[in-house]
Amino acid sequence: MANIFDSANYPTKEPEIIVVGDYLSWKRDDLVSDYDPGSYALTYSARKDGAGSTSISITASESSSSYYVEVGSSISGSYTTGDYEWQAFITRSSDSERVIVDEGIWNVVENYASSTADPASFAKTMVDNLQATLESLSTRLTSSYSIADRSNTLQRMDDVRRQLVFYEERYRKEIRKQRALNGQPTGANTLVRFSKI
Repeated sequence: MANIFDSANYPTKEPEIIVVGDYLSWKRDDLVSDYDPGSYALTYSARKDGAGSTSISITASESSSSYYVEVGSSISGSYTTGDYEWQAFITRSSDSERVIVDEGIWNVVENYASSTADPASFAKTMVDNLQATLESLSTRLTSSYSIADRSNTLQRMDDVRRQLVFYEERYRKEIRKQRALNGQPTGANTLVRFSKI
């Protein structure tokens, strides 16, 4: 693995996940041909979904060959967890006119080294809760002798099962995505071996 503190090894795209309290770095070499760093500046503005007043602002530094983004741990340590919609702006130095050159989503997550928050995602929490609800309903069904109540409980169990299937699939997608980021097999592909006849 390359040293990610070395600017030569900075990723060339913005991260998808930001860990609170971690050093962040990336570069945008692709913007230099259109926006000479001597005459333009690159900045980022992000707002948290559901809480627009919670924001992140980042200013890149410039060199002749790239725009470099570096955010120290002391700065990212103040970030609030959640999903942020971000936009990247190029501003012209001569008159402060600016344009959007990119946009995306950052998922700001807890740092396990310093946080005791439950790391389970929303999908995993829903799977756990729905499984517990299904177990509770099945216990109620076996201990109930009322025909009307039995029918109602069965309907509720069917509803819970449908929701459970939905969130289990979302959770499986999260696991596959994380494994892919780590270079691990995702289980999404089936390998087939062909033998000579």
